[in-house]
Formats: sequence, C-alpha cells, structure tokens
Amino acid sequence: MAFPPVREELRGLEPYGAPQLDVPVQLNVNENPYAPSDAVVADVAEAVAGATRTLNRYPDREFLELRTALAAYLGHGVRAEQVWAANGSNEVMLQLLQAFGGPGRTALSFAPTYSMYPEYARDSNTEWVAGRREEDFALDLDAARALVEERRPSVVLLPSPNNPTGTALPPEAVSMLCEAVGDDGIVVVDEAYGEFRREGTPSALELLPTHRNLVVSRTMSKAFALAGARLGYLAADPAICDAIRVVRLPYHLSAVTQAVALTALRHAPELLGNVELLRQERDRTVAWLRAQGLQVAESDANFCLFGTYPDRHAVWQGLLDRGVLVRETGPEGWLRVSIGTPEEMTAFQHALTSVTEEGVR
Repeated sequence: MAFPPVREELRGLEPYGAPQLDVPVQLNVNENPYAPSDAVVADVAEAVAGATRTLNRYPDREFLELRTALAAYLGHGVRAEQVWAANGSNEVMLQLLQAFGGPGRTALSFAPTYSMYPEYARDSNTEWVAGRREEDFALDLDAARALVEERRPSVVLLPSPNNPTGTALPPEAVSMLCEAVGDDGIVVVDEAYGEFRREGTPSALELLPTHRNLVVSRTMSKAFALAGARLGYLAADPAICDAIRVVRLPYHLSAVTQAVALTALRHAPELLGNVELLRQERDRTVAWLRAQGLQVAESDANFCLFGTYPDRHAVWQGLLDRGVLVRETGPEGWLRVSIGTPEEMTAFQHALTSVTEEGVR
C-alpha cells in the first residue's frame, strides 16, 4: 500500500477551499465586507482578556450562557435546551452527520447545493444522494417527495437561501419534506444566509413547533461579520441536541470563542446594521447584471449567481486579471459574486464590462 495509508476513498483528493488570492476586490467567499466597529473591537478585546485569565481551566462544555443568548436572538419561542453551537456551521453539520448518518444510512440534498455537504457525508461514511432542482433552482415538490420516499434518507440537507444560487425555500417545501421523512430521519434547513432574506421571505424557525424532526442552522460568519470567530449554531428539538452531545469532542467550544460570540450578541443591533445595506446592494447588482442581458438567479443571500457563459473560466480569469476575484461554482456556465461595499461592486461592474467588451464570453 502506498504511503500514507489513508482511507481509500480519500486517496488523491484535494482539500476543500476557495482560492485565497491577494487581489484588491475579493468577492468570492460571501464574507461581510464591513469590519466590526472600534467599540465592538474594544468590548471583544475586554471579553477575551477576561477569558484568557481562565485559560488554565477547560471551558464550560455545555456553554449554557451562550445557548441562552443565541435562543434569545433567534426568538420564535426557542429555548436554550433547543440550541447547539460549534466551530462554524461546518462543524455543526458534521456533528449532525456523525449523530444521524453513518454506515448504512443516507444523506440527501438537491443539486446545485453547498459543495461541502457530500464531504460531510463522505467523512461520516454516509451514502450521499443528490436530487435535482428545476431550471430556476426551485424544488419540484412532487419529485422531491418521491426521491425521499424512494431513498429513505436519515438526513436531508436543505440550504435556504441556497448556496450557490441564493434561492429560498417556501415553508410548504420544508413541511412536506419533514412529513415525508417522518421519524426515520431529520431535515436540516441551513440558514447560513438567513438574515439577508428579502422582506416577506419566512424563516424555517417558524416551523420548529410543528416538526420535531426539523433542524434550523445559522452562523455568525455572515450577517454578524464574524467569519474569523468560527461560531455556528442550530435550533432543534432538545432530543436532537442531546444526540449531538454524544458525538461532540470534549470542550469543543473554547472559552475565547464563547466570550467573542457572547459579546457579538450583545452588539447584535450594530453588527447587523449593515445587513440592509448589503440587501440593497444585492438588489442593485441583480438589476445591473440583468440589464447587461445576463441571467441572474433570484437571491435572498449576500451573493448572486449569474451567467451563463460558454467559457466561464475565461470570464473568471478576466475578472481576476482586473483585480476582482469571484467564485467559479455552481452549474456549468455560471459564476457567483459576493456582495461587497458599493465601491467594490462598482469595481466589479467595471471589470465585468471590460471583460465583456474584450469579447470574453
């Protein structure tokens, strides 16, 4: 056997990750472009200093104070015992697959979908099944129900807004899938971009009292502008949280992470103050792209998917050559641009116009 003796299904694979390139305008990983204010920075520094004085001890492994604060932020009657958190929503998802997936079990989603989902399934030895979305990236509810009834998944993963398309799921789709899965599995609605929803687009949190197999996940990486803090969380039936506690690593959430997250929640109104600006900039970007004759998926996120191009890589490279980094992801022919500041989006528009005028398609 070749060295190192890695699992056969991992042999030759490259680790997940978007390109990390030093360019003036970085619009490829859906970060919030607005850094925390000096007041937030000062409060976080004070909280971290306090946590540092206790670093000779293990952190609170149940982090009840943070769970209580997250429940209060979510509202909808969510209680602390219904909340779980980890190092980014990526770890939350992996813990869900560790608890509810595994050998002989299936995880299911509908493509195009978040590219890490099949990796969570692979890493937990869970079979991966991907159905298809419609041309406008919505779900065909009859086809989705039929696939669930055929494959009987233990975990259904539904990003809403969807990554990479930005498409939000209607409540009836979530309810239908929860009913189709029943007590044989869980339905995870991944609302990583939930705070960016357009007016009138509901959250799956409203459905938690109705479906005990429903999990709604969130992150502080996007709307809270805390991608570097790595804090993701979920709301679900307490029994689901208890199952995750069985597979979580001991003391998985550091005292520093807990302190940062608690401070950020105390500053939630300020940190979320730029969400409306990003929504407006997203809608302007969508309108501008469509005015250029491009297709743009309906978006409730802080990014938009646009195209289509016979050679999307050439367009991606043309933008990069002009100092603008976007993401080459999603169905063939499409590109995804994160929403940045007005100045960054103007630079993106100028770069894309220049690429188009050169005849790159």
